[in-house]
Amino acid sequence: MELNWLWWTLTIGLMLVGLVGTIVPLVPGTILILSGAVLNHFTVHAVGWPTLLVLTALAVLAQLLDLVSGAAGAKYFGATRWGAIGGIIGAVVGLFFGVIGIFVGPLVGALIGELLGGKGLLPAGKSTWGTFLGTTAGLVGKLAIGLLMIAWFATAALV
Repeated sequence: MELNWLWWTLTIGLMLVGLVGTIVPLVPGTILILSGAVLNHFTVHAVGWPTLLVLTALAVLAQLLDLVSGAAGAKYFGATRWGAIGGIIGAVVGLFFGVIGIFVGPLVGALIGELLGGKGLLPAGKSTWGTFLGTTAGLVGKLAIGLLMIAWFATAALV
């Protein structure tokens, strides 16, 4: 009983860092939120298995959304394989330029890839815009799922 405050502090800390991680690249946001719930389940026992199953399903959904959103936006706006390869290379190169590079790298990479693939500037820009819109939609979706996970956990823990 004396350590309950420690477990609750770790649970809340993991969930808050996870919530930030839903919008910060390279931080596994919903996974951290789920980890906080699992830690709580095995230490404080405030939530049961049904809550953990729902949170796991939401975390998987967020991961799928993260994988698909940028590509879906790019494909909708006419991106080619060249743009996808450029986006991946841009994402890797962007890692070396801090937070701005993480966001801008894939866009610049997709634009350069489309241009190298033979598209004109306007069609390449349209594909890049699609990548941006898809990635942004995915980010907003992951944030919403993260908030839903925390709300679900809080409701289950307090009831």
